[in-house]
Amino acid sequence: MLQIVQAQLRNRLLRRLSPDDYALLRDGLECHAVASGQSLTKPFARIDHVYFPESGIASVTTNVGSHHMEVGVMGREGFVGLPVVLDAESWPHDVFVQMPGMFTRIAAAEFRHALELSPTLRGLCLRFVQAYLVQTSFTAMANARFSVEHRLARWLLMCHDRAESDELSVTHDFLAMMLGCRRPGVTVATHLLEGEGMIRAKRGRITVRDRDKLIALAGDSYGCPEAEYERLLMRGSHPASAAITDAVARVVNH
Repeated sequence: MLQIVQAQLRNRLLRRLSPDDYALLRDGLECHAVASGQSLTKPFARIDHVYFPESGIASVTTNVGSHHMEVGVMGREGFVGLPVVLDAESWPHDVFVQMPGMFTRIAAAEFRHALELSPTLRGLCLRFVQAYLVQTSFTAMANARFSVEHRLARWLLMCHDRAESDELSVTHDFLAMMLGCRRPGVTVATHLLEGEGMIRAKRGRITVRDRDKLIALAGDSYGCPEAEYERLLMRGSHPASAAITDAVARVVNH
């Protein structure tokens, strides 16, 4: 099997690794096309592989009975399989592919062994865990404090950050599940955002037209987790750095 060249990868964490740390993973990495809806981890099931998205987006959901709600989003900024870094074999969440793409994966046992050999690799992955925890805490805050249209703006921004284009393939039923609300609420919120020129909505597709307006509508619900990721892992600036700086200041001052 051909080895995957680090410089050809798009996953930001894999590209961030030192040559020595990447060498620990290189032989075990495999790249696969993953379809929309494919499950990557099941609730309470042993995690056999860790996935690094090259493209596409994965959703982390919490399931209670017949109710499903998204609690986290992962794209090429990170990886799926956080419990492995925390020396656990499973977690109560479902992770499935929201938008199809290429995912590089490695067996959980091989990944765990590499973490044991390299403190720097483990440290980088733990910093991503922290960034993800900040994201989920802001999801909880947004669900408690913000209206459906604010939460929809935030969700679209998070997907836009991770997507390949301005066009997102998504239905109102799917959005209702992701946002934890009823479908009519999503329909009203979508019409509001479209009426303000932020998006264009067609059946099964939403196109981002004015990102700055979406950021303004999302308010304090968006920005801090994204800035935290850059601070912890990239030591750089997010594409919406000016707006995010303002958002972070508002959160800190509250």
